[in-house]
Amino acid sequence: MTFSTTPHPLFPGFDDLDLGALSRRTGVKWARAVEAGALPSWVADMDFPVAPEIRDALKDVIDRGDLGYPNWLGGTPLRAEFARRMSDRYGWQVDPADVREQTDLIQALQLILRLGTRPGDAVVIQTPNYPPFLATIETMGRRTVEFPFVDTENGWALDFDEFERTLAQNRPKVLVLVNPHNPTGRVHTRGELERIAELAERYGLLVISDEIHAELIYQPHRHIPFASISEDAASRTVTVTSAGKAFNLAGLRCAVLHYGPKDLLAVRDNEPPDLYGAVSVIGVVGCLAAWQHGQAWQDTLIRVLDRNRARVHDVLTRALPEARHHLPEATYLSWVNVSALPVDDPIDRIRRAGHVLVDGGAPFGKAGDRFIRINFATSETLLDRVLSGITGALTGGHPDPAAPSTQLDPCTPT
Repeated sequence: MTFSTTPHPLFPGFDDLDLGALSRRTGVKWARAVEAGALPSWVADMDFPVAPEIRDALKDVIDRGDLGYPNWLGGTPLRAEFARRMSDRYGWQVDPADVREQTDLIQALQLILRLGTRPGDAVVIQTPNYPPFLATIETMGRRTVEFPFVDTENGWALDFDEFERTLAQNRPKVLVLVNPHNPTGRVHTRGELERIAELAERYGLLVISDEIHAELIYQPHRHIPFASISEDAASRTVTVTSAGKAFNLAGLRCAVLHYGPKDLLAVRDNEPPDLYGAVSVIGVVGCLAAWQHGQAWQDTLIRVLDRNRARVHDVLTRALPEARHHLPEATYLSWVNVSALPVDDPIDRIRRAGHVLVDGGAPFGKAGDRFIRINFATSETLLDRVLSGITGALTGGHPDPAAPSTQLDPCTPT
């Protein structure tokens, strides 16, 4: 099957990606794809170039030779910038004194679990979920309690009666809340967050709220910080975020945490100051440039991703009617149920027959079985090649011969 391309205006820097240049990237997304001779649509990195404002800020630091010890005795400028951004975007007032920096969200989760729980304590987490989060809970000796989303005709939903039964039965110490959610793309409504807050108060939960995808939301949905729901929610929530997802800066290793629980913040600050590492100068500069000057770039990004998510949904609906896919409300990831297709290992089949790398399956939790995750943060042309490979592999074992090839030379990048 071939896919007709609906004419769209070209988004410079987004739709004019060069496959050869992408193939020469050394990051994990493209390096592993080239090794496999496939197109990457798996790990949550975008293919787009760095926003010019961020590139210029990083270049300026290097040109000045300003890579010595930073003057951050009172904390990085990200603390005040985070507070300003939360106020401007969400009307959430936070004290910069309650903000700290870590290298990324995985480290942040590990730190909070180490400081706030003991081995054997139960941690409840919505599933499917980000595999490193699930792996962290297991490897730290905490007990994972999965609370699966429910696949309904109207999209992914929470069964609050089941959630409360889960809490009553397992008595977890911590709730890991991912909102917007990876991989389903759900954005929790205010009513849902209020119900979660009520249950968190009733069962005495420490809440770790991962809000890294908050700036990748499509209309009419909107992000509401969990800690802004009520005074009690604020007092028990550690909010974790970064510019890494919305501006594609994961390699800069820079995240921020807002500590609502003052006792937990005191425990954290009583630890040796560098025990858990420290953020770098370029990480802070890049994040500041993104938050202070990257709005125009991000506005274009959202338009591109909005088009791409519709493209994925349209192609899957037509080419794979047996598959089940809900249009994501946020993120640049599509979560697709392929259990009705007669394929034993869809991820392997797509790699071998379609020459495309996708994510999914058991690493996302029990609820991830027989699902694939598609990353659509790429150009229109490359996205169509990815979709051709996926649908061709799952329908007939081979991509459409009339469609552009999805295979890369594993030895010589094109």
